[in-house]
Amino acid sequence: MKRNMGTADRALRTIAALIIGYLWWTGTIGGTVGTGLAILAVVFLLTSAGGFCPLYRSLGLSTRGNGK
Repeated sequence: MKRNMGTADRALRTIAALIIGYLWWTGTIGGTVGTGLAILAVVFLLTSAGGFCPLYRSLGLSTRGNGK
């Protein structure tokens, strides 16, 4: 897998995932919406850890810069 996510993109996804995780853990968000957001947070963490987003690849996008 060729990385297609830049540093800023990865940082924003990680921050968003941590915020969602905190809100879910404290019970601020719950139910179906909370579960959906918790799943999204896990996806954000996995994609930012690997630096690869399958959706970006299918759309031909990259936030990595300079085609690296």
